Amino acid sequence: MNTSALDTSFLDRTVADVRGNAESWSTTPLTERIALLERLQPRVISRAVEMAGAGARAKGYEPDSRWAAEDWIGGPWAVAQNTGAYLHVLRRIAAGKDPVDGKAVHEEDGHTRVDVFPGTGWDALLLNGFTAQVWMRPGVTAEQARACAAGEYRGRQRDPAVALVLGAGNVAAITALDILHKLYAEGQVVIAKMNPVNAYVRPHFEYVFAEFIERGWLRFVDGGAAEGGYLAHHEGVDTIHVTGSERTHDAIVWGTDEGAEQRRRDDLPLTAKPLSSELGGVSPCIVTPGPWSDADFRFQAEHIVTSKMNNSGHNCIASQVLVLPRDWDGSDRLLDEIRRVLRALPERADYYPGAADRLASVQAAHATAEAYGDGCRLLVPDITDHDDLLVIGEVFGSALGVVRLPGATPADFLRHAVDFANDTLPGTLGATLIVHPRTEKSNPEAVRLAIAGLRYGTLGVNCWSGVGFLLGFTPWGAFPGHTRQDIGSGIGFVHNAFMLEDIEKTVLRAPFAPAPRGLLTGDPSLSPRPPYFVTHRTALTTVQRLTRFTAAPGLTKLPALFAAALRG
Repeated sequence: MNTSALDTSFLDRTVADVRGNAESWSTTPLTERIALLERLQPRVISRAVEMAGAGARAKGYEPDSRWAAEDWIGGPWAVAQNTGAYLHVLRRIAAGKDPVDGKAVHEEDGHTRVDVFPGTGWDALLLNGFTAQVWMRPGVTAEQARACAAGEYRGRQRDPAVALVLGAGNVAAITALDILHKLYAEGQVVIAKMNPVNAYVRPHFEYVFAEFIERGWLRFVDGGAAEGGYLAHHEGVDTIHVTGSERTHDAIVWGTDEGAEQRRRDDLPLTAKPLSSELGGVSPCIVTPGPWSDADFRFQAEHIVTSKMNNSGHNCIASQVLVLPRDWDGSDRLLDEIRRVLRALPERADYYPGAADRLASVQAAHATAEAYGDGCRLLVPDITDHDDLLVIGEVFGSALGVVRLPGATPADFLRHAVDFANDTLPGTLGATLIVHPRTEKSNPEAVRLAIAGLRYGTLGVNCWSGVGFLLGFTPWGAFPGHTRQDIGSGIGFVHNAFMLEDIEKTVLRAPFAPAPRGLLTGDPSLSPRPPYFVTHRTALTTVQRLTRFTAAPGLTKLPALFAAALRG
């Protein structure tokens, strides 16, 4: 590595400073760790407007734009929600309780599952009808799942260590949440290297995490690949977590010189440090045929467009391939509704570096690609080649491809869809499955087998799987099985407030239809259209109020929050 242009002395001092304080974090008692998070929450709120506003301006719109709701959700709200999740679990432990309620752990179909969401009564109220279950790896018993949770606080504390967090450039909260995971779930002090794309949030993070910085448990640094590579191979750094691409992982582990591929083949890495990663992939959204009403088509079109167009598609978990039943007359109706939503959305640009070139490649490869809005929202309505650009690689932009698969019945279609998702699409980070409640009721075994068979770290049933990134109680990472030689979507789980071990995946569920229409579909709840939908008319006000409530819940805040949510 050429270090001539690096300020290596500064980086060396940073590592030495943090390393010198690793022992003091390890010996910080639980009560003080809780107090630190309690004091962090108001700091999130006091910087929320500035943090979200910085993101909005960097992406090309004003802080009062409708799009700015995304910068609140993926910024201050996500930090407040995840901090609250850790507080809930740590307070249980401090009170002498197990981190996971015994009633939440059970065995179904020979596998252990843990109910993790709603984690609190407020969760059950604010996201009514949303549930999440962690499926443990085969062979893990209910007793083992309970006993292994939160080992850091139950007699299995790890040795003091320094973690390097290589931050993501797309969603502001990613770096903050990875810091919290390393500090609280793994007991390690942290050096966080900001991504150049969103280094503008560093001063806000430094304010939020001020106490951790003052005590030497956390340092932020700027820079690009050179700084990240130097720190990753520094002898004073013990573990690494990276959010990014497969290329980023491979550059650290195998290098970028002419010998990199040979090292990979021989399994001779440049570093053997524990390295966890979240690297994305091609995420499917699978639509099961069923007895949909006109309102169902409209709502699910908004849902699907949200799963693609949130953050202009610059999400590792963005739906990239919409999998539709070839023999269902509802497929064309759904696509027409998707076109309607795409046409109606306000204009915005794809801001992430390289997005314009990637979208141009999609257009060049598809003469039938449909462009909407400002011309950068692409819909490719009928992909028949499974070697297609949209099928074999992550675009990381606002392009959605459609693949139609055979299946005369829901069961037949789901078998084809599961095989296609598992065996053709690269990556295992997340998938979304949409199924009408009456279809599931009449085809319970087919739906059960599909849910069990999809090999993804997060499976959202009637819920975009990206929501699992936000909730704190829901572990986030790729389906187990990747190796450093074939890294895929990465290794390990973060955002795991219950600190569970031996995780296979999370299954997240949401109502198929919003209230009160859920009464008609057989899936009743109190939840209106979710505020993360790109079509939510009052999303910004709703999420601002939700963020302030999440950091400091109170009954008096509920009427205004509910009023904003319902107006959307």
